[in-house]
Formats: sequence, structure tokens, C-alpha cells
Amino acid sequence: MSARQPDRSDRDYLSSMVIVGGLFFVFGFVTWLNGPLIIFVKLAFNLDTVNAFLVPMAFYLSYFFLALPSAWILRATGMKRGMGIGLVVMAMGAAAFGEFAALRDYPGALTGLFVLGAGVALLQTAVNPYVSILGPIEGAAQRIAIMGICNKFAGILAPFVIGTLVLRGIGQFESAMHAAHGTQAKAAILNGFAAHIQMPYFIMAAILVVYALTVVRSSLPDIRGADANAVPDGPASDGRSPRGLFHFPHLWLGVLCLFLYVGVEVMAGDAIGTYGLAFHLPLDQTKFFTSLTLTAMLLGYLTGMVATPKFVSQQRYMAGSAILGTILVVAAFLTTGYVSVACVAALGFANAMMWPAIFPLAIKGLGDRTELGSAVLIMAICGGAVIPQLFARLSQYFDFQAVFLGLMAPCYVYILYYAVAGYRVGLRRNAMIKAGEGA
Repeated sequence: MSARQPDRSDRDYLSSMVIVGGLFFVFGFVTWLNGPLIIFVKLAFNLDTVNAFLVPMAFYLSYFFLALPSAWILRATGMKRGMGIGLVVMAMGAAAFGEFAALRDYPGALTGLFVLGAGVALLQTAVNPYVSILGPIEGAAQRIAIMGICNKFAGILAPFVIGTLVLRGIGQFESAMHAAHGTQAKAAILNGFAAHIQMPYFIMAAILVVYALTVVRSSLPDIRGADANAVPDGPASDGRSPRGLFHFPHLWLGVLCLFLYVGVEVMAGDAIGTYGLAFHLPLDQTKFFTSLTLTAMLLGYLTGMVATPKFVSQQRYMAGSAILGTILVVAAFLTTGYVSVACVAALGFANAMMWPAIFPLAIKGLGDRTELGSAVLIMAICGGAVIPQLFARLSQYFDFQAVFLGLMAPCYVYILYYAVAGYRVGLRRNAMIKAGEGA
């Protein structure tokens, strides 16, 4: 008897998951380069901490400005072609950043990062709701957890790649700068150091273009939000939401939740190197600290993928994660040196399953507003620009550990609220409205 072959729908689903997993790997790799890039620009452009933190600010602000235009693009092109366009825009930004950074033109380099972030914003506006509605919404957290493994594995690799190709011998660079006499000698050393960034980003741009063509020509189905995410608990639905987005309070509470979550995620991942430097830990070690956080996140995703929704709901898992995050933030404040840094890195575990839970909970029941609701949520990623910049500025005047605690703890408390009650606000009322319309 021959072995049973999987039917076409199974093969198509698996193929779609593989392609989307590749997309999560791509934007994860690009996004988690920001941590080591903060160290890079601080040295290459001779910047203070506040100006070095313009790296995540330029990158994440692009989400705020480009997310809504991304939704309009997706309505015109569909999710599949929109993903390809996003990859091409990312390639343009990567090439621009590589060129301007090599020339030590900081405004130009930041512009390149903004364009790169714009491409990621378009890609995420498409791919996050896509994976959420690729199957039943109740299992969305598990699917996003699988995608998160791809994303965080890329994030673990990113600091090692840039550390090997760009930040290699950073200790010798510091020694050479201290030994150099005169402006021209120091400029020559800085120019040589900055030039290391160009080729890796040009190669990245080429890979992104190739993958864009692969995605557009693939068999990836072009799912529409109105077809797959109808308003729940009503009669037979055509996918149309009963009212505009402002009548979905669970979405807007989710927007704030995502804003705060991305802020704490970036603080734990991108700011951990600067946090370690504040304890006077060596640069040769701090350049890899982002990988510690991402390793913890990977473990968190693996745990969450097994636990949800089979053993615990995505809401309860997120609530437990928020409590753990609060405990780790307090522990980081009460300790110093490597122990404190380890507490910050462990926040990666606490943060891992928050995005997979927040996103599907916030877009639940939006129907034909799914793409627009997704875009508003993507705008909230600018929390990664605001909260780290607050940390950099406030740390000039107050103890950096106290600032870290003061910014992070309230964020985790709100995330706990959303996991316990916020995600349900208004859903029952909208279901009743929908039922009344169908009567």
C-alpha cells in the first residue's frame, strides 16, 4: 500500500508558511541590526548617546508615517504584491544607508534607515494580518510564534554578522583613535572604519530584490481581510464591519498596547549594548548583547508555540509574560553589572509572545477594515522610536537604571491590563449591532 500523500491544500498551506517565514526572517534580520548599529554610528560618526539613538528613532518613525499609506497600497495591489513592493523599498533603503554611512554622512545614513523602515512597514502591514488570517484566528498566536522563531533566529544572527564584518577589531579601533594625533589622522581612521559597512548593505539590497521577485512569482495566495476576518458572533456575514474603526475600542487599546510593547522590546534588544556600556563593560562584549536578548526571545517563542493555545490561552500567556517582565525590570534595577544585563536580556523571554497575542486580538472582527486596522497597529511600532529616545535623554540627568525602571514597569502594567480585560472592550457591543443589522 502506498503512503498517503498530503492533499493540495496541505501542500499550499505549508508552502505559504515557508514563504512567509522567510519574510519574517528578512525583516527580523534588518530590524535587529539596529542594536549594533547604535554602537557603529556612535564610533564612526563620533556621536553622543542621544544622537546615536537616532538610529532606532529614524527606523521606527517610518512606521508611523508610512503605515497608513501602506494600507492604501495594499488595497490597490493586494497583500502578495504589496510584500514584493515592501522588499524592493527595503533594498533601496539598505543601499542608501550603506552608501551614506561609508561617506560618513549621518543625515543621509538616517534617511536610508528611514526608507529601509518604510519598506519594513509596508511588508509588516501585509504579512502580520496575512499570517493571522491564514488559518483560524484562535490559533493565530501559534502561527505568529512560528514566524517569530524565524524572526528572532535572524535577530540572533544579525549582531554576529555585523560584528564580524563591520565591528571586528573594535578594540584596536579604539586604541588607534586614542593614539592618533591631529584631525586628519583621526578622520582617516574613522573613514576606514565607516567604509566596512558599505558592501554588507549592498549585498543585503541585492538579496532583497531577488526575494521580492521570488515572492511575487510564487504560488502564495492573495488573501483579503474582508473574506477571512469577518465580525464574530453575528449572522452570516459578508465580511463588512458594522461601523468605522473608532467603534472598535479593543483595537485602539491594542494600538497603545503595541506602542508600549515595541518600546520595551527595543529597549531590551537594541538598548542593551548601551545599558552594558553604562556599567563600563567592554565593547568587544557589548556589541553582541542584542543576541542574548534575541536568544531569550527565541526560547520564549518555542515555549509559547508549545503552550498556546493547547494548554493556555494566548491572553493568559501574555498576562503571565507581563508579570514576568515587571519582575525582571525590578531585578535589573536592584542588581549591577553582568547580573543586571542578564535580567535585561531575559526580558526577551517575557516579550516573546506579546506581539503574537496583541496583534490578532486587536484586529479580531474588523472584517473589511482588517488592512486599515493592521496599518494603525503598525503605526504603533513607533513606540520603538519614542521610548528608547526618552531613555537616552533622561539618562543624561538621572541614574540610567532608575530611568530604565521608570519607563519599562508602567509599560508592562498596561500590557497586563490589555491581556486581562482590554482586548474584550467593545467586542460584545459590536456583535450585538451586527446581529441587529442581520435581523
